[in-house]
Amino acid sequence: MSIADLRINYTFGELNEADVVADPLAQFQTWFDQALTAGVPEPNAMTVASVSADGRPSARMLLLKGVDHGFVFYTNYTSRKASELDQQGVAALVFYWHSMHRQVRVEGVIERVSEAESDAYFLSRPHGSQLGAWASDQSQVIPDRTILERRVAELAQQYAEQPISRPPQWGGYRLLPDVIEFWQGRPSRLHDRLRYRLVGQTWLIERLSP
Repeated sequence: MSIADLRINYTFGELNEADVVADPLAQFQTWFDQALTAGVPEPNAMTVASVSADGRPSARMLLLKGVDHGFVFYTNYTSRKASELDQQGVAALVFYWHSMHRQVRVEGVIERVSEAESDAYFLSRPHGSQLGAWASDQSQVIPDRTILERRVAELAQQYAEQPISRPPQWGGYRLLPDVIEFWQGRPSRLHDRLRYRLVGQTWLIERLSP
């Protein structure tokens, strides 16, 4: 079978204006909770897209770590993504829950979370992940993996008897949305698309053609 012939007829459900609430963040939480209940693997996995100063986009998978008035995630501040987020101040997210035939697209402006928030989340991370944050100069070229493994071993010995503080080059971002689109797959590619668009202080709900 060729790639062009791969397709699924989406029949999980539908999405109508009467089914959603006025606040898109509350609507996202509803869908996220439903994904958790349905057993979707890593429902907090998301694509984070950024753009360079010369307009070149890049995207990668990260894990969502919180939803309040925005979408919170963490990374190394010296990485390519962080450089682009800091310089351009905008980003886009995509969540895809295949078994539910659902997708959520988010666009908005980026801000760093407070140091207190980054500290609190870092302390909640597994010990190995804390060591990894110190050991990795994310996105930088290294000769081979043994350098990274040796650095982790050294850090494990250094912090064997003491808590690990957050590296200064590691922390969080919050995407403050101004566009959130909820997509529900439907038969014959006539999908349901409801877009929330922030106009002033009000969220406008619009149906988009598939």
